[in-house]
Amino acid sequence: MASNHLLLEEPIRMASILEPSKPLMLDTVGPELQVVNKTEQPISLEEDSEVILTPDQDKEATSHLLPINFTGLSKAVKTGDTIFIGQYLFTGSETTSVWLEVIEVKEKDVVCMIKNSATLAGPLYTLHVSQIRIELPTLTEKDKEVCVSNISRLTDDGMTNEAIVEIIEGQSFRVISTWGARNNIDFLSLSYTRHAQDIRHAREFLSKLGDLSQTQIFAKIENVEGLIHFDEILQEADGIILSRGNLGIDLPPEKVFLFQKEAVHKCNMAGKPAVVTRVVDSMTDNLRPTRAEATDVANAAEKVYNQDLYFKKTVKYVGEPMSHLESIASSAVRAAIKVKASVIICFTSSGRAARLIAKYRPTMPVISVVIPRLKSNQLHWTFSGAFVARQSLIVRGLFPMLADPRHPADSTSATNESVLKVALDHGKASGVIKPHDRVVVCQKVGDASVVKIIELED
Repeated sequence: MASNHLLLEEPIRMASILEPSKPLMLDTVGPELQVVNKTEQPISLEEDSEVILTPDQDKEATSHLLPINFTGLSKAVKTGDTIFIGQYLFTGSETTSVWLEVIEVKEKDVVCMIKNSATLAGPLYTLHVSQIRIELPTLTEKDKEVCVSNISRLTDDGMTNEAIVEIIEGQSFRVISTWGARNNIDFLSLSYTRHAQDIRHAREFLSKLGDLSQTQIFAKIENVEGLIHFDEILQEADGIILSRGNLGIDLPPEKVFLFQKEAVHKCNMAGKPAVVTRVVDSMTDNLRPTRAEATDVANAAEKVYNQDLYFKKTVKYVGEPMSHLESIASSAVRAAIKVKASVIICFTSSGRAARLIAKYRPTMPVISVVIPRLKSNQLHWTFSGAFVARQSLIVRGLFPMLADPRHPADSTSATNESVLKVALDHGKASGVIKPHDRVVVCQKVGDASVVKIIELED
């Protein structure tokens, strides 16, 4: 079909190869408890004084009374439990967050002893009860209907941070079902994920929102309950976010470290992305990291990496018999390493083959050529693939490219060869492919999956 007969709903430039735009992640609020300060006046809390937490939000926040947005706190806690409150709670700042100990429960109110002096400023402060389950759904109605954050595309559109803050505070971002659907979010960060059922519930909700059925769900692990059910959560989620600031409230630092190493290892073996928070925390407000942060990152990166050992560990973890696709992916990586290929090029529609290749950590880049599928509703032609290409950007070592929609997934061998030529030209222009280099290509020809090695001429 001629390209001028295609009416594409997604405004994307027609070319032989398209580079995907920046992906977009929406971060849910989750079952987060908050202290409400309607006056927005700073509140000073003195060590060894008492303060009452009340669900009556009509009352004014003072140094001795803090209204909260949850009516069930008195049923969830008991004498001796620990509660943390603060606007910057999870950075560990002792001057802007306060540590409370429950000394009495009076009907719906909770009386606490203040364990450190602090000043709370702003309209809302996070409240966290250490190692206590809060009976609220992970995907709340507020997440479905009100507020979003972590919007990465805005700064690329030339908006200032101040403008972004104004929009967020004005609640112009209105939800998964309206704003999220309109902007085709690529990832949903599911805060306070505690069970695999939380992922399934969120996926069911997204499946009713058209294209958002393609949105990947990243489970955000923030408390002990999420740690206990980590294996089942990993199996269900598309990726994991380790919220170390939050975990540091429920766990001592040495246990956060141990869990992080174990969790990242499991994510690597499963071939799923792992995101670790608070790595260079000071760069939230500053252009450069602190000397300590830069040194820590350098020390972490300095560790010797043995690709051969990692490959064998991954193969052993997968076990035998391997699935067809897993076998092709591992074979492509093995071949690329043996012939010292400069790059692996993978043709894919779902992105799964390219992600599996990246899972084996090849020492060379992987160019993922996403072949779209054309669809028609008799009025418009649309194509899939844009989601897959953008979502591939979060995978280590993967460099996605979106093929021309006129090259459908069931293309002939000749068409695939023309797309391969354009991919090679792109690699040469990027400097990753040079004359006489060897390139490993993983593609489907008819019903067969093929791994081939080509050697480039001048």
